[in-house]
Order: sequence, then structure tokens, then C-alpha cells
Amino acid sequence: MDIQVFSIVLNVKEISMNYYLSTVLKNRKFDEVIDLVKSELGKEGFGVPTEVDMQSIFSAKLGEDFRRYQILGACNPGYAKKAIESERNIGVLLPCSVVVQECDNGDIEVAAVDPLASMTSVGNSSVQEVATEITRRLQRVIKNLGISE
Repeated sequence: MDIQVFSIVLNVKEISMNYYLSTVLKNRKFDEVIDLVKSELGKEGFGVPTEVDMQSIFSAKLGEDFRRYQILGACNPGYAKKAIESERNIGVLLPCSVVVQECDNGDIEVAAVDPLASMTSVGNSSVQEVATEITRRLQRVIKNLGISE
């Protein structure tokens, strides 16, 4: 089975890496960006069933200060169901992680997993179809965050 991998070209504000899509928001408060990310995810059919506050975890468990860093577990139930029905253990790659983190200069970076990159090794065409669609949706989320500045 041949799996096609393609590059995504995003505007100057956005960065496309091998495993994630991202944008940087300037002059925004962290909590405001969290709300904006959740709103944009919702427009693309995602809920956020999990939120992990790494700053709090590092403080409580390691006694260390750390920048604001939150991981949102984004899930589009319809596509998640299709993926799980196609590949029973695909749940190890779900939900899609979206990171919101504070940069040293006060900007806020939002990075989302690229599902095509993470699911390439699965080798199941149905899963690849889901990954392609979820990647498109996450691309729109990242693009819309940059536009909302």
C-alpha cells in the first residue's frame, strides 16, 4: 500500500514541521488564547475532553516553576469512531494533542499534532482518510487563529 505524504505550505505567521502545525499569537493573554483555540476547534467539530496543565503538574510534582504550557486533547467524535472501527488500537494515537504555550517574549504559540505524520505508520487506508480530513480541519484551526489576531 502506498501512502502519500504531502507538505503543507502555510502563511508566514505559521510554521509547518514534520509532526505539528503551529502559529504564534502576539498581544494576547494565555487564557484568552485557550478560549479562542477551543472555539476554533468547536467550529471544526472538535470537543476538548482532556486538558493537562503542565505548569501545575511540574510545580506540584517537581517543585519547579515552568512557563504556562497546556495540552488540550481535541476529539472529533465522528472521525474518532470511524478510525476506531477501522483500526481497533488506533486509540493510542487519540485524541489529537493541541499545545498552548507561553513563549519567552510573552507571545503565545499554539501547536497541533499533524495526524498524517502520526498515523503514517498505521498502514490502513481508512485511517489515512480520517487522518487527512482531521489534518485539514486542524490546518483551518491554526489558520483561523492567525487571522483572528
